[in-house]
Amino acid sequence: MNKKILILSFLSVLFLAAGPIRAAIDVTNLRTEQLKNPSGIDTRQPRLGWRIESDEQNVMQTAYHILVASSPELLAQGKGDMWDSGKVETDASQWITYQGENLKRNAPYFWKVKVYTNKGESDWSSPAFWSMGLFNEADWQGQWIGLDRAAPGDSETQWSRLAARYLRKEFALKKEIKRATVHIAGMGLYELFINGQRIGDQVLAPAPTDYRKTILYNTYDVTSQLQQENAIGVTLGNGRFYTMRQNYKPYKIPTFGYPKLRLNLIVEYADGSKETIATNTSWKLTTEGPVRSNNEYDGEEYDARKELGNWTQTGYDDTKWMPAERVSIPSGTLRAQMMPGMKVTETLKPVSIQKMGDKYIMDTGQNLAGWVRFRIKGQAGDSIRLHFAERLESDGEIFTKNLRDAHCTDIYVVSGREPQGATWAPRFVYHGFRYVEISGYPDAKTEDFVVEVVEDEMDHTGSFSCSNETLNQVIRNAFWGIRSNYKGMPVDCPQRNERQPWLGDHAMGCWGESMFFDNHAMYNKWARDIREAQREDGCIPDVAPAYWNYYSDNVTWPATLPLVCDMLFTNYGDIRPIEDNYPAIKKWVSHIREYYMTKDYIITKDKYGDWCVPPESLEMIHSQDPARKTDGALIATAYYLKVLQLMHRFASLQGLTTDAKEWEDLEHKMKDAFNAHFLHIKEGTSLVPGHTLYPDSVFYGNNTVTANILPLAFGLVPKAHIKEVAKNAVTTIITTNKGHISTGVIGTQWLMRELTRRGHADIAYLLATNDTYPSWGYMAAQGATTIWELWNGDTANPGMN
Repeated sequence: MNKKILILSFLSVLFLAAGPIRAAIDVTNLRTEQLKNPSGIDTRQPRLGWRIESDEQNVMQTAYHILVASSPELLAQGKGDMWDSGKVETDASQWITYQGENLKRNAPYFWKVKVYTNKGESDWSSPAFWSMGLFNEADWQGQWIGLDRAAPGDSETQWSRLAARYLRKEFALKKEIKRATVHIAGMGLYELFINGQRIGDQVLAPAPTDYRKTILYNTYDVTSQLQQENAIGVTLGNGRFYTMRQNYKPYKIPTFGYPKLRLNLIVEYADGSKETIATNTSWKLTTEGPVRSNNEYDGEEYDARKELGNWTQTGYDDTKWMPAERVSIPSGTLRAQMMPGMKVTETLKPVSIQKMGDKYIMDTGQNLAGWVRFRIKGQAGDSIRLHFAERLESDGEIFTKNLRDAHCTDIYVVSGREPQGATWAPRFVYHGFRYVEISGYPDAKTEDFVVEVVEDEMDHTGSFSCSNETLNQVIRNAFWGIRSNYKGMPVDCPQRNERQPWLGDHAMGCWGESMFFDNHAMYNKWARDIREAQREDGCIPDVAPAYWNYYSDNVTWPATLPLVCDMLFTNYGDIRPIEDNYPAIKKWVSHIREYYMTKDYIITKDKYGDWCVPPESLEMIHSQDPARKTDGALIATAYYLKVLQLMHRFASLQGLTTDAKEWEDLEHKMKDAFNAHFLHIKEGTSLVPGHTLYPDSVFYGNNTVTANILPLAFGLVPKAHIKEVAKNAVTTIITTNKGHISTGVIGTQWLMRELTRRGHADIAYLLATNDTYPSWGYMAAQGATTIWELWNGDTANPGMN
């Protein structure tokens, strides 16, 4: 029998034709050159994984044999000088921890695997490899360089304008090169060039973090780009490192500093020697380049008249540039970016361009996040302006009230020297939009513009279609909304002056998202972000990374961290996020218990309630009707109980029996208290004298759908009352709300699953396919192509919409 194993990176999707036993090796947590994935590995024990596919039935792995070598030649000879696992009897094929010799910094390693199954054994797989990064500060050479101040022409206000920094260095190599690797930390965003060639296809790199805790670096193999005489060029944009709003609400918005660079180019020669080209004050710098401003909220301004020519190539005259300055050292730890990062993943053609007076309105046909690339037209000095919006006014003008104070405008100033057919798109900003107001552009036609979709690079692993077109459109809208908010972290919106990684939006949202996206790497990274944002006393913020200083001690939003860890284990089999984050979650659980639990085991602290329930008036953002609002103490206590259940599971998985018993005991006490406090049994009257009174209605709190759904979803309802509580939730939906949804962010995240689990899939389907207000289908019927923040997004005050 012929057997074959294929090795792929963990980012790849497997599409193999039918055939005999074959295994696709998915190199989990590793970055490979084959997929141009710009990261080294900075863990000393990376994990390996593979997937078996066969046209035979019931093929099960029984054992594996892994070889890891320091060179492809040794691997080809069947020698695992770094690790020879031998035959390991197990069915495990994911998250296999490397157990070999100590791995060296900046070194490539090559591996293959043989799989044994109940239907036979495979051949050795084709080789794969990974590249190590730099483990710690001692591995880095050189200095942080840049300019720690504003330049002439910059302004530091609520609408900050800070020109890009351009840095360059020329150097010569005297010997034959074997391998060259560059490690780059460009804060806040960077583009890297060597000898005139842009390195990598990432955009908006690196991924955002709390730079006080972690700074991510990327790793590239640049062997083929080097020659005898060389030039490195780096453009630094602002990103979130140089915060978008300067001198504005400093009590709320932290600042991290000015853009800066640290780079190590490690060259390995054929004779075995090495040389490192590192950043220092011999590099040159200018702020007088074409990118005059780049602000995530306000847009990018590019003056082509100030283009620098061939500044990324050798022989360039940089005598008018200043020496780069050694700048303040960021406090965050340098870590390898263990996720792919953002890319242009799709391009769209505009569906229409309509002339309105002296400007044009372009419709892309789809609300999305990204930017517009256009063919440059005009005379020297002309300013082309693109103003982005999600919807139109009734008169056809763009609607911008919901953007608040964000300008959301890109500006390109024509030089008159552009080559025929040249195009331009911004480098360091993105926009959330469907419509674009174009001014200063002569004779705009659809073929002059291309829409580029920007999101985190990950496989789209799921799809959905059915006979109900409303439901199809709802799923499409959700799909586009999710991908628009994947920006190195999950954010709440990509368009207005917010764009923050709110925790509550993705608590159970990450579970649904994982049905369509391979979001493991991004959520694993975000779990670290949340952990690093934890305050010393245990408090976890509502926004993480903590770009907004919101430490409200809310329960529901921080509960996202254990829910994310549970998703990563349940859906991907990865226990490491649980192990890494368990101490932080334990500290938070203890903090909430100490400060906000009554002697009766009720959590009294809640800030957001069931955020954004459909209000009683179409103009309102938040309901003021007590009958629509769920008791915050009920929500907080229920969520705390859910977290205790997760902590019992997490402790048991790690063999922490004492902890597991502590969480279980506390859960039992709280569950009894919860039901004593919030469960109501309303008895009816008997028509037959002397007969027993039977429960007429059993419900929680004030009988909102959320008040009943949470205890059902969390297993808090006494067994005898489960059907009655579920019936009350359904009765409220059908009778009180006339077959429509009445939940906000909290209730909705559990509603559809729980209705289905309790045998009410018909009600879930009704809610999913409604096309009247309030519903997802109503949004679609009004022309929405993503999900609105508010159920009444077309009528509510645009202040949060």
